[in-house]
Amino acid sequence: MGALGGLKVLDLSVLVQGPQAAAMLHDLGADVVKIELPGQGDLARWLVCEPGQTDSGFFEGCNRGKRSCTLDLRQPGGKRALEALASRADVLIHNFVPGTMEAWGLDYEHLSARNPRLVYATGSTYGPLGAAAGREGADTSGQAAGGLIATTGRAGGEPTTIGAVIADHTGCQNMVTGILAALYHRERTGRGQRVDVSLVGGMVWAQCSEFSHFLITGADQRPADRGHPLLPTLLRLVPTADGWLVLVGVPAPLWPAFARAIDRPELADEARFHTLLPDAETLAEMRALVDEVFPTRTTAEWCERLAAAGQRFAPVRGYADIAADPDAFENGYLVRVEHPTRGDTVVVGNPVRLSETPTVPGVVTPELGQHTEEVLLEAGFGWDDIESLRADGAF
Repeated sequence: MGALGGLKVLDLSVLVQGPQAAAMLHDLGADVVKIELPGQGDLARWLVCEPGQTDSGFFEGCNRGKRSCTLDLRQPGGKRALEALASRADVLIHNFVPGTMEAWGLDYEHLSARNPRLVYATGSTYGPLGAAAGREGADTSGQAAGGLIATTGRAGGEPTTIGAVIADHTGCQNMVTGILAALYHRERTGRGQRVDVSLVGGMVWAQCSEFSHFLITGADQRPADRGHPLLPTLLRLVPTADGWLVLVGVPAPLWPAFARAIDRPELADEARFHTLLPDAETLAEMRALVDEVFPTRTTAEWCERLAAAGQRFAPVRGYADIAADPDAFENGYLVRVEHPTRGDTVVVGNPVRLSETPTVPGVVTPELGQHTEEVLLEAGFGWDDIESLRADGAF
């Protein structure tokens, strides 16, 4: 049994922020029931991004191992069913626009009155309070309003979004942290509580060091410009003959070996390079040097040379490169599984390793409404009750 074995989670959320948080709880051992709108389900089910594609990576990635129960929470039957499910649940997750659940009469106060032990976790774009609270948004809204996009790109050039739903993911991780803290508090007090996280709040927290620099100095953020704007070291994204790699600074003890690795042995004893944080003039010279040298060899050649020299670096890899790396499987970042319809296949694993209660990533995503009757029967409804719920618009 996983670390959260026996925990019952209701996942009302859509797309990534909430579903990925619920997926983490599942992999830690919780029983997760996904509540979806009849006939439509989670919008992520329909986000297919390639011609001829039938399965959505967004839905697969965040919903493996869950059970699907369809309920229309806007209807009397759906509300009644959810109240019954929530009265037996440990955790409820949603990422509707603030005010939505309140309008349906399914807010924290209402459900916690029936189940004081309930941990009620909500995710939003802008937060539950303030002028923007009621606005809809998505991952890129969090990236933009949370200050991340302003740090991207080259000096004097255009900013860019991040090519992954990083605000959603950060919001998901914060939600999991809040849920686990609330569950720990419940162990001591017997009472659940409400947990609120947001995309914007997550982005600000993710940039805590950089934002603190601004608060201390008043100096606004600058574009990353192939490095980090606050780290005046040879932290540099450099082009190679066939790609890119990142140098992660060259501390003084590593400089002589670095100079020899890049075929500049005459620079090994240059005192001005023997520092992690050189002055601006020296740093400009070092950057010009690596920009000139690294395009002369392939990424693989440089990785071999830098590794032999004990340097700090990383190749810029695509997903295909990662999927071909045995280390990704050894560490459980990718997992080979047997899928009932696809056979032998690979899924994204869980990044958390626990020695006593290992995480177990889900394999199969549920069909829409596949477990509705099963879930309602477990909640204490009989078959006549289920027909009554159906008549009242539950599904």
